[in-house]
Formats: sequence, C-alpha cells, structure tokens
Amino acid sequence: MQERAGFARGLRRRETHAEKLLWKSLRGGRLDGLKFRRQHSVGRYFADFACESARLIVELDGGVHDQDDTHLNDHVRQQEIEALGWFVLRFRNEQVTVALDTVLNAICAQARTAGAVGPHPPVA
Repeated sequence: MQERAGFARGLRRRETHAEKLLWKSLRGGRLDGLKFRRQHSVGRYFADFACESARLIVELDGGVHDQDDTHLNDHVRQQEIEALGWFVLRFRNEQVTVALDTVLNAICAQARTAGAVGPHPPVA
C-alpha cells in the first residue's frame, strides 16, 4: 500500500500544466462543494481526479493519448473503472487550458446527475 501511495505522490509531483490549472478549480470543494482527490487509487489504476461522493472520475488526456495503443489502453482502463461503479469524464489538456469554464460546467452537470440518480452500481 505504501508503494502505491509513493507512486501517486510521484504522479502529483509531475502533473501537467492542465492538471495544475484544473486542480486550482477543484481543490478544497471549490467546485460546487465537491471534494476531489488527485491521483486517487481506483482498482488497479490511478485517476487524475476523483470525487467519491459522485463516483466521478475526471481524466485529462495529452497528445500521447492519440496513439493507437494508448487509446486502446485508455478504453480498457475506462471500462474496468466503470465496472467498479464510477463514471469517467475525459477532457483534452487543450480543453482545460482554453475553455476551463466549459470543462467545469460539464463536471458540475455530471456530478449533479450522479447525485440525482445515485451511484452507478458495480457491474457483476
């Protein structure tokens, strides 16, 4: 467990500009009172940002995610996370840096939807 905590800490230290920018808007309940965590362990993965109360994960994708093998890995990863009862929102880094308000509105809308319908049940 300590090894995973160290890995997550390393990911936080190497965050991208877009991750820093989004985190400024998410940390400390700044977005609609929602509590987000950075590099939160979900199953065998680490989510860029996770809100446990809304079972919501926000992933930011840079250029490397355009490569076929990375894109396929992202798809498999997302399916596994969703099977654990989470909803995954994906944004390009450019969306965060150019249209942060649009990204934040989408996150809020999904969190409200999750609150209205309850958490996604795990897939059996």
